[in-house]
Amino acid sequence: MVLTDNETRIDLLNNEGIAKTVIALLRERPDKPVTIGIHGDWGAGKSSVLEMIEAGLSDSDDVLCIKFNGWRFQGFEDAKIALIEGIVTGLVEARPALTKTADAVKDVFKRIDWLKIARHGGGLALTALTGIPTPDQIGAIVGTLKAMVADPTKLATQENLDKAIEGVSGLIKPGESKSVPEEIDAFRKEFSKLLDKAGVKQLVVLVDDLDRCLPETAIETLEAIRLFVFTERTAFIVAADEAMIEYSVRKHFPDLPDSTGPRDYARNYLEKLIQVPVRVPALGESETRIYVTLLLVGAELGEDNASFKRLVAAARKVLKQPWRAAGLDSATVREALRDDADKAQNGLILSDQLGPILASGTQGNPRQIKRFLNAMLLRHQMAVERGFGEDVSLPILAKLMLAERFIVRLFDQIASAAARDPEGRCRDLADLEAWRDQEAEGTKPKGKGAAKADAREEAPPDNAVLTEWKSSDAVKAWAGLKPDLGQVDMRPYLFVTKDRKDYFGATSVLGRLVGVVDKLMGAKLAVQGMESALKELAVPEAGQVFEELRGRIMSGGEFKVAPSGVDGLGVLVKAHPELQSNLVDFLDGLPGDACGPWVVKGWEGVLKEPAQLARFDRLVDRWAGSKSPTLKTTAAAVVRTRTGAR
Repeated sequence: MVLTDNETRIDLLNNEGIAKTVIALLRERPDKPVTIGIHGDWGAGKSSVLEMIEAGLSDSDDVLCIKFNGWRFQGFEDAKIALIEGIVTGLVEARPALTKTADAVKDVFKRIDWLKIARHGGGLALTALTGIPTPDQIGAIVGTLKAMVADPTKLATQENLDKAIEGVSGLIKPGESKSVPEEIDAFRKEFSKLLDKAGVKQLVVLVDDLDRCLPETAIETLEAIRLFVFTERTAFIVAADEAMIEYSVRKHFPDLPDSTGPRDYARNYLEKLIQVPVRVPALGESETRIYVTLLLVGAELGEDNASFKRLVAAARKVLKQPWRAAGLDSATVREALRDDADKAQNGLILSDQLGPILASGTQGNPRQIKRFLNAMLLRHQMAVERGFGEDVSLPILAKLMLAERFIVRLFDQIASAAARDPEGRCRDLADLEAWRDQEAEGTKPKGKGAAKADAREEAPPDNAVLTEWKSSDAVKAWAGLKPDLGQVDMRPYLFVTKDRKDYFGATSVLGRLVGVVDKLMGAKLAVQGMESALKELAVPEAGQVFEELRGRIMSGGEFKVAPSGVDGLGVLVKAHPELQSNLVDFLDGLPGDACGPWVVKGWEGVLKEPAQLARFDRLVDRWAGSKSPTLKTTAAAVVRTRTGAR
């Protein structure tokens, strides 16, 4: 089951109101030209709004909708010409009767030929300032082409040049000399005549994916739209992220004077072109829950299923006032789906679970929501195909993937701990869930590493990881989601997610290096003699050993005295100086207020690079203000010594 990312005429986002508003605006004064912008971030549903607008106008015989996708024409020589010619060609194809008025069609295409000549005239290309070139300009082009014949270095044949000159000269009739504004006006009049003969009272051009285009393509398309802006009965609806279009304008006009400013000019340019801006709003938490439910149920039943259509209708009623509901409740879903209700259970569970964090993490972006759900469903399907699907529960996978996607450090910490645990559990996560429950009940937490154990009377002090989690609102909100994971064997889930990173460390990646890590966890005297052997490790192997050591040290959670493995880190970095940055990162991540003076000492022969020494000096300065008395005293003494030496 995969959720398609194509635009749809089925409104799952409650955007039908936007489409109806635009249609009402178009029908209010169809004789007047108008340019409407459908704005929103990538994946916000702009293309689906265009589909709904087209569907809403399909019942009007005198209204013609023509689609243009700027992204698809990005490789073309001139997107400007592609749009103009595409509009006229689309009109002729949609109204076969125009073939009887060949002269009118020919006149419009003649005007387009002027634009093509301008394009091939290099510096005389059509822009917002120059418009269509005059006959004098074309004469200059002809002269340029003739001059090329005398230059043997040019990649052109006499025959090709003669044809080009003949074609250009043929467009210029004796005595014909119009100004640029007159030529532009002539194009509009010829195009208006064509609309008359086609019986079109309003032409609506739907321009999509402009924000995916390179700046040059986006600007050329906008310039072509400007040519039509004052053409009666012509409406443009441009779906694009306005920030990306402003960026294209700034790139196209990089040398604007400071008095104008590229950002202000870009904003003014867009505001003059887009007369009516409409923004597609992001989804809120309630809307995200409903959207997830509809996506999953629709993928299960099919969009044409009668039960699903009833569910969509029920969802639209709720979406009229989303602030009054948290989503689609079970009773509403069962009433709509009837005999198909059982197929929706996973959708309901997952929407309740994913809704709050997906709404926040994706900022209500429908495309990102779809991508997340697709990744989750595909991973689960791969687990099924590989024979361990029964060991992977979708709700558990979904919760872990929320951390993987939106709280990366949390996921890394959980995964590393679970990969090292003989039962595949994260003991700190069990403690976090126990603390959460006790906080909710207003009682004192108990136990260490087992959420349900009541045998211990007092919990030991939190380690650094648990302290970090308890101070993070994002982690606490994630931990509050069901199901709990502290007692779950996460190894099947880590195996499913190892397309991003292999967390099995010592059991799969380290292999023979497990013994090296174990030795580096030993006493100082024992590890000092390992430097020569460590130099034999390849750089990637040394990096793996470092990360495993770091993980073991951090999981211990006690930093008042130097923890086991720290001396091993020093020897390893001494043998592999390229790991100096990793070592400073490790020291930077320690809870300074919980550390003893050991963090300040012993790195003289390990840290040698100036950049890393400077970073370490800044850490010492910070530790000089630590709440740990011993660390504060030691760090302050080092700072005084360093300052005095200078």
